[in-house]
Amino acid sequence: MKPTLSLILFIAFSFKEFEIMAMPGALQESRGAENSVEIDELGRFAVQEHNKKQNAVLEFGRVVKAQEQVVAGTLHHLTIEAIEAGKKKLYEAKVWVKPWMNFKDLQEFKHVGDSPPTFTSSDLGCKKEGHGPGWQEVPAHDPVVQDAANHAVQTIQQRSNSLFPYVLQEIVHAKAEVVEDFAKFNMLLKVKRGDKEEKFKVEVHKKTAGTFHLNQMEQDHS
Repeated sequence: MKPTLSLILFIAFSFKEFEIMAMPGALQESRGAENSVEIDELGRFAVQEHNKKQNAVLEFGRVVKAQEQVVAGTLHHLTIEAIEAGKKKLYEAKVWVKPWMNFKDLQEFKHVGDSPPTFTSSDLGCKKEGHGPGWQEVPAHDPVVQDAANHAVQTIQQRSNSLFPYVLQEIVHAKAEVVEDFAKFNMLLKVKRGDKEEKFKVEVHKKTAGTFHLNQMEQDHS
């Protein structure tokens, strides 16, 4: 019996898909990272699927980090903050999506640790409860820390005569201190300007009203 054209095409497509899956592309920041709705939907899906499979009762909080990998479709690597019994925990999930087939599948979901305490918009510069005196390490993925870093990069751009825009690549590390009516962020930022990568040490203040101010800045040559 001779194989039909449709069978040949099916076998060829299946082999190609297997080939692509065997040699996935490099991990990169999710193109839809700016679209919090799309990323949050993937995070919610991952938590819901995990709850179904494990008979768990995790409550979705937010997507802390989103990366993607080109396979036969897209493999989304997500770091998710979820709540279990009132406690925030971090999980890593992999969601495989093939839009042309309306296919979405949770490939992996694992606990990676407790969510570290974060400075939030509601308490930064307003209260000290839960935060010890002096500088303390804060997670780079905290939304307020990211806002402070973005403000610093925008200000560096404004003070520069460069024709190329400064683009934030990474918050290498961050510390914060709450002082009465404002918070101070001390950060090392990796930025890109054209083809050139640079590092800046910055101190950004956030006032109770929510405004940011770049207080100090110096280029790091280490």
